[in-house]
Amino acid sequence: MAQISHEIGKRIRAFRKSRHMTLEEMSKILCKNKSTLSKYETGEIVLDIETLYDISRALGIHVEQLLYCTPDRVPIQTPGVQTNFFSGLTQFYGYYYDGRVHRIVPAVFEILLLSEDHRYKIMMYMNFTDFDSYQNCGTACWGYMEHYDAITNITLTSQDTPMERAFCQILATQTTQDTIWGLFTGLSVRPMMPVA
Repeated sequence: MAQISHEIGKRIRAFRKSRHMTLEEMSKILCKNKSTLSKYETGEIVLDIETLYDISRALGIHVEQLLYCTPDRVPIQTPGVQTNFFSGLTQFYGYYYDGRVHRIVPAVFEILLLSEDHRYKIMMYMNFTDFDSYQNCGTACWGYMEHYDAITNITLTSQDTPMERAFCQILATQTTQDTIWGLFTGLSVRPMMPVA
């Protein structure tokens, strides 16, 4: 239990710092003592569910982003559709070339949960400097991934600017290769323009 509280606390601290929010500012929003918040961040105090939701709202993020998922997280297993590439994954990586900065930009996709309509809720993190702390990123998006016989579709919405949407279509997901290609399209707000 201590490991889970510690990991959740690390995520709270990382998101708070990425939003340039001090403990004092957050304590005023949540009506909590600074030392209590500090103990949440170090894992000394186990969070209750209501407080976890309050913290996620204060940070402007989805509560799932704060949750620590043990290695036995929901792996992809779609009944009736053979998706060898994604089978058993709880996380995967994407890369795209950004012509504005003339470099390849990595992205981390986390599979959070399987919804009732057989879509996977996912989070995508990109524009980070370190894979070990990828959640401390410039762009975070949430969305859904759906598998079909010949294609996997991913739809994403920016967490900070909901008008910014992205779509990814990945062909031949039944392949057993380590790498597959897809088309990533959407609207960027820096500067305002379509991207592909």
